[in-house]
Amino acid sequence: MAALLGAVDSAWLSQLAAEGGASAASELRSAASALQQSLNSPEVASVLDARLSLLPSSQRNAFCVPSNKALPQTDTSLQASPDADCVYLVGNSLGLQPRRTRELISEELDNWANLGVNGHFCGKRPWLPIDENVISKSAAVVGALPSEVAVMNSLTVNLHLLLVSFYRPQGKRNRIMYEAAAFGSDFFAFESQARVHGLDPKEVLLPLKPREGEETLRTEDVVAAIEAAGDTLCTLCFGTIQYYTGQLFDVAPITAAAQKVGGKALWDCAHAAGNIDLKLHDWGVDGACWCSYKYLNSGPGGIGGFFVHERHHGKDLPLLAGWWGQKQASRFDMGHEWQPEADASAWRLSNPPVLQTVALMASLEVFARTSMSELRGRSMLLTAYLELLVLELAGEGGLSVITPSDPKSRGCQLSLKFPSERLCLETFEGLERRGVVVDHRKPNVIRVAPAPLYNNFSDVQRFAKALAESMQEAKGEPAAKKAKS
Repeated sequence: MAALLGAVDSAWLSQLAAEGGASAASELRSAASALQQSLNSPEVASVLDARLSLLPSSQRNAFCVPSNKALPQTDTSLQASPDADCVYLVGNSLGLQPRRTRELISEELDNWANLGVNGHFCGKRPWLPIDENVISKSAAVVGALPSEVAVMNSLTVNLHLLLVSFYRPQGKRNRIMYEAAAFGSDFFAFESQARVHGLDPKEVLLPLKPREGEETLRTEDVVAAIEAAGDTLCTLCFGTIQYYTGQLFDVAPITAAAQKVGGKALWDCAHAAGNIDLKLHDWGVDGACWCSYKYLNSGPGGIGGFFVHERHHGKDLPLLAGWWGQKQASRFDMGHEWQPEADASAWRLSNPPVLQTVALMASLEVFARTSMSELRGRSMLLTAYLELLVLELAGEGGLSVITPSDPKSRGCQLSLKFPSERLCLETFEGLERRGVVVDHRKPNVIRVAPAPLYNNFSDVQRFAKALAESMQEAKGEPAAKKAKS
């Protein structure tokens, strides 16, 4: 019998993750064969959901999933049930709202109404140390010590704070290495930091491109570029998961290579936190930052996360100081003598926003019900299932998957590339009409991300069906008028 139809438990999923997801696709094929159903059938998806839905990594009931009819672009005539959940596969852009979020925010609004300024010091969660409610759980999600994590600001602000401390150009050691297709905000941070130091960005920024004809960077090529840069490399900063292609970089060897030549390694974990089983401490990265509104489900514009490895604590690194980085014992003395906290808290500038912090808390409570290793195993199954179903359509109309096929080299996202922007946009619009929420990135990529905490196999199966219909429409062929599943 296929293992997926047997006694699947949390340990099995964690072991699948530990083995790099190598058997995920074969396990899915075996399950479909045992059920005597095609892999893309609703029956297979339903059985897989039934087998895995009781495990801690399946938390769909903890989230609010929009209905088909609630979405502005949905054509309800194409829906078997307009009141049913939509297919929400865009946690890489904005995660779903945890059901507890409204309750926790309302509690703090009530505290404000009833206690006023006294809410800083009393109530269920005094506001003064409000971030203490999310530090340990955030650290568990990113594989860090609690002392290495601060929850504050937003992503690009935190990236700038890291660069202030870890981009310290001196002489010829002045270069910033990054992936050439980095997210725009990261690039603007690199460019502006170079200018702040009086340097010409064209001379000190060192972008890396994939080989000709390839979509993603090879680890050996990144390491070779680091070695070639040698003592000119000041700071390396990559997105842990590349936002466009979905590639997961091999953090540990790239970090080690940068440090070996005397550079610092920073990582933007925006698309990785809550998505993969990060090990920021064990990998030895110097610093990292992330947003919390994607896979961490803290809401639009949610509070950011920040990591500095413990080996840098108490070393008087240059930083931008604010009163919330001051030791708590002397913070309210209002003195002008800088006495920083001894850990990542030293980088804090101001008191954390209470409503954003408890919104993050609502999601972290859900993450705490499972482990990142179990969640990663579930994710590898879901994305392998997505890949298998999409590959059945690959080649039709020039569709391809540019995300690495090796489960170790990706998170949950697959990036589907179309031969033209027109075909991509028309397919995207067809998906929207069918109650599928994904996103489009110019010029011709649709990103699809089954977030393992709340997405299931039925979501993936419904997406694949809608994708086939939408592609037919985009090519001018008749598609089904009514949903059958």
